[in-house]
Amino acid sequence: WSPAAMEAVPVPVPAVSVSVSAVLPAGGSGQRLGGATPKQFCAVQGRPLVSYAVRALERISWISDIIVVVSPENIKTMKTIIEKYDHKRVMVVEGGITRHRSIFNGLKVFAEKEFSSHLLQKPEVVIIHDAVRPFVEEDILSKVVMAAKEHGAAGAIRPLVSTVIASSADGCLDHSLERARYRASEMPQAFLFDIIYEAYQLCTDYDLDYGTECLHLALKYCKTNARLIEGTADLWKVTYKRDLYAAESIIKENLSQEVCVITDAKETIAQVGFLLSESLKSQIKVEAVSISQSKNDSHLQNILSGQCYNFIYVNDKKWAIQETQQIVDILEKSDVPLLYPVVLILVHLDISENNSFSIGMEELTTIKKFARETKRKNILVYGLLIQYK
Repeated sequence: WSPAAMEAVPVPVPAVSVSVSAVLPAGGSGQRLGGATPKQFCAVQGRPLVSYAVRALERISWISDIIVVVSPENIKTMKTIIEKYDHKRVMVVEGGITRHRSIFNGLKVFAEKEFSSHLLQKPEVVIIHDAVRPFVEEDILSKVVMAAKEHGAAGAIRPLVSTVIASSADGCLDHSLERARYRASEMPQAFLFDIIYEAYQLCTDYDLDYGTECLHLALKYCKTNARLIEGTADLWKVTYKRDLYAAESIIKENLSQEVCVITDAKETIAQVGFLLSESLKSQIKVEAVSISQSKNDSHLQNILSGQCYNFIYVNDKKWAIQETQQIVDILEKSDVPLLYPVVLILVHLDISENNSFSIGMEELTTIKKFARETKRKNILVYGLLIQYK
C-alpha cells in the first residue's frame, strides 16, 4: 500500500449519543508570543486565530453550545468577531484572572442562574478546548466525548518530544524522567458535566490560581481516573510567534490542494475550461465538472461538498448571479466554508463583437452586495472579465 492510497480511505467517526457542549477559554494575555495583541486574536490569513477554533467546533452538528471565555477588556472584540464571521451557537462569557477561574465561569452558564441571564441546557458531557488550538478534528473530539461518557473524564495526549528534567536549588541537574513512561497532556478534554463542575466547586483557591490541568482536578476531587486518548500531531498549541507562521502555513497548504473548474456544455465555454484545467494541472490537482452534466446526478454536489476550497466558474452570462448563487447555496449546505475560507472566481467570457464592455451602476451595486453577503458565509467571490475571440 502506498501512503497516498492509505490516506484516501475514509475513517469513520464514532457516533456520539450524548448531549454535548464546549467551553473555549480565550482569556490569555499572550505574553510568550510578544506584541500587544493576545495570540487568540492574532490574524492568520486575515482571520483571528480564535475564529478558526470556534469554526472547528461549530461545524460539528452534535455540539449544542460553544462558550467562549474572554477577559473583560476583550468581550467587545470577541462579540465583533462572532458577528463578522457569522458564528452560530456561541456565547461570550467574562473570564477570571486565571485559566481555571475562566473555565469555571464558562461552566457556570449551565448551572447558576445568577451568573447568566439566559441559563443554557446542561449537557451530559462538556468539552474543554483551547482557543489557540485551531486544528482539532471531529474524530478526536468524538473519541474523548465517548470516553468521558464511559469513564467520567478523558483527554488527548501526545508523546513527549524532549526529556523532562528537574533542577536543584543551586541550578544543577537533580533528576530526569523516563520519557517513554510519560505523555504530554493536550486538548481537547471532555468530562461528564457533573464531575468537572463538582471538581471546580470543591477545589481550593490555590488550585484555581496556580493549577493548569483539568484532568487533575477531576482525579483529585472526584476520584475520576481519566481515559487518555492518543492524539494527532495537529493538536499543537500556538504559543510563540513562530507558531503563528506554522499555523498560516498549514492553512495555506490545506487551501491549495485542489481547484474545481466549473463550466457548462457550450463549446466555447467548455474549450476555455479545458485549456484552463490543462494549464493548472502542473501546479495543482484539478477537478473539472460541467453544470449541465450535473443536473441529473450528484456529481457537482459531491465535489462542492468535498475538501476542495477553490472554485473557478466559467460562463458567458453577464455575471451569472443566479447560477453562482446555486453554487454558493450548495457550498453553504456542505459546511465546507465553516473551517477555511472558500475562493470562488467567476470568469465571464465576453464573446460579443463589441470592443468595449460597460457595466451599469445598478449591476455593480448588485454584484458588490452579493460579494459582501457571501463573504459573511466565509466564501470569497472574485470576478474576472475576459474578452474572448
